[in-house]
Amino acid sequence: MCAGGLPVANKTNATDVVKAAIEIQHFMQQHSLQRKNENKEIYKIRIGVHTGPVVAGIVGVKKFAYDIWGDNVNTASQMESSGESGKVNISGATYEMVKDNFNCEYRGKIQSKNKGEIDMYFVESFS
Repeated sequence: MCAGGLPVANKTNATDVVKAAIEIQHFMQQHSLQRKNENKEIYKIRIGVHTGPVVAGIVGVKKFAYDIWGDNVNTASQMESSGESGKVNISGATYEMVKDNFNCEYRGKIQSKNKGEIDMYFVESFS
């Protein structure tokens, strides 16, 4: 899991994270082709992105870690688990922030565990 716009908020964090997701997707496609040509097991990944405020802070007493939590972190996790391997699945909230930069396919309202129905989109490419 990664987070954009932390620790300093910015206006491009949703676009930056979706760009990173596409780059990871492309890397994995190339990596899978290489492994297939070598007759090795290939790895499949799902990528999900959601945008919204989170709580962030340092946790730990002896060993410190920067962590984020909250409802939007859980929704981001649902975007991943509700996606398909080899695709970037984004929420309606993220779509509204990136729709001018990416071509997206509307998937409809998808039932999500403990969240009800959420508008979801597959990111197809840069606009």
